[in-house]
Amino acid sequence: MSSSVKEPNKMESANTKVPDDAQAPVINLVWDVIEHEEATSMLQNEGQRSARIVSQSRLRPEKKKWYGVRHTQILLLFLLILIGYGMRVNLSVGIVAMTDPETNPDFPTYNWTIKSTILSSFFWGYVIPQVGVGQLAERYGPKWFLTGSMLVSALFTILIPVMADLGAWGVIVCRVLQGFTQGFFYPCTHNLLSRWIPLSERSRMGTFVYAGGPLGTVITMPVTGWISASSIGWPSVFYIYGALGFGWVALWFWLGSNGPADHKSISAEERMYIEKSCQTSATKVPTPWKDMAKSLPLWSILIAHCGQNWGFWTLMTEIPTYMKGVLNFDIAANGLLSAAPYFALWVLSFFFSYLTDTLINRKIFSVAISRKLVTNIGLIGPAVSLVILGFIDSSNKGAVIALLIIAVGINSAIYCGYQVNHIDIAPNHAGTLMGLTNGAANILSICAPLLVQFIVTDEEDDSQWTIVWFIAAGVYVVCDLAFTFFGTGELLYWNDPDYCINKDGT
Repeated sequence: MSSSVKEPNKMESANTKVPDDAQAPVINLVWDVIEHEEATSMLQNEGQRSARIVSQSRLRPEKKKWYGVRHTQILLLFLLILIGYGMRVNLSVGIVAMTDPETNPDFPTYNWTIKSTILSSFFWGYVIPQVGVGQLAERYGPKWFLTGSMLVSALFTILIPVMADLGAWGVIVCRVLQGFTQGFFYPCTHNLLSRWIPLSERSRMGTFVYAGGPLGTVITMPVTGWISASSIGWPSVFYIYGALGFGWVALWFWLGSNGPADHKSISAEERMYIEKSCQTSATKVPTPWKDMAKSLPLWSILIAHCGQNWGFWTLMTEIPTYMKGVLNFDIAANGLLSAAPYFALWVLSFFFSYLTDTLINRKIFSVAISRKLVTNIGLIGPAVSLVILGFIDSSNKGAVIALLIIAVGINSAIYCGYQVNHIDIAPNHAGTLMGLTNGAANILSICAPLLVQFIVTDEEDDSQWTIVWFIAAGVYVVCDLAFTFFGTGELLYWNDPDYCINKDGT
């Protein structure tokens, strides 16, 4: 008998004829397999989607935990900068007492004619380690470098009264060594910020840390003035700040960490949240020196940093001298009034940091435009104030002080502008970039007080101080324009670890 046949099945060979009653079980089996695979695939996809939802939820900071391990690190870095600035600026007021016999006759005074040289000598040592420290921090971690550098800085702070008896150059030696050790602070801090602060918190947290500098100034200037005029005298200022430095070392040794991956008690949720946002590589990334040298955005940060340091340190080192010579304030009032501009800076820094993070997080402006906006405010604002200061009569003391407060206070906007832009463009190289720009900029921190010493031959001559204010204003404006035209907020290609590794291997 002949039986009917179907067309050859695609799964069979072309010459095979399969009867209908034999083919049916095979077809059913194939369909069962297909349906099982589809069901399994759907379950896997659903499982993956659920896992992604859980993972994403874990990347968000827990609402109930308003304080995390990262906040402890930020607080420690804030204290580092605060105490470091106190050590750095206490001599700006202290040198008035150290050279004026009428301030406190119970303590030794010195006839030094190179006061601006003494004040600028801190930066002779400060500029030396910057780039190398950035590299060391990226390779070995910054914790122990910060520990050692603060320890030595505190030691030479305590030695200043002893070395002063040897003459001006004895103090200069202490200041150079203080500067060298504090040259570790900013590159290491920037490296830690790139590891610990998510983008959504970068402006606020970065500003909080670096605003420790002006707050240290606010505290140090009046405290130095009061202590210098008191029964314990100016030497006690240096002993107190040395002791504070030793105290910070103990806290950092106990609580500090190189990053979330190295911290023993951080929660998994907080660690994932930080590492996902920070975009720093877990492996050592070669430094793309040639690409850095050709990068206009990096050059724009460097130029803005140079302009900032020229103006900032002109005012920081010379306001106490200006207050005494032109405005005729005594040492106690001098310290308080000299600190007032930096208190305004510290307070306004919180407003500008909140504003910047709001602009970025709500996508009102891009990162680049937000950084440029606040940098413009922070550099152009002080320039305008200093120009006006140059035209008004110094006998109007209220107006003079108000303009100095405005000039320094508005300057706080830079802390959430170019100051954190290194982390925006290349978080894997943030420490090295800060070392580069901070090292170059602090060469101008040396030059600015020396130029003042050359221009101001009579500290009571207001017209000579006007030249100083105009020069600072011009530097502010020119350097701001560079960042406005060439700055960016995007990750640069040479931040990519694969690019750096492949290029380094070729």
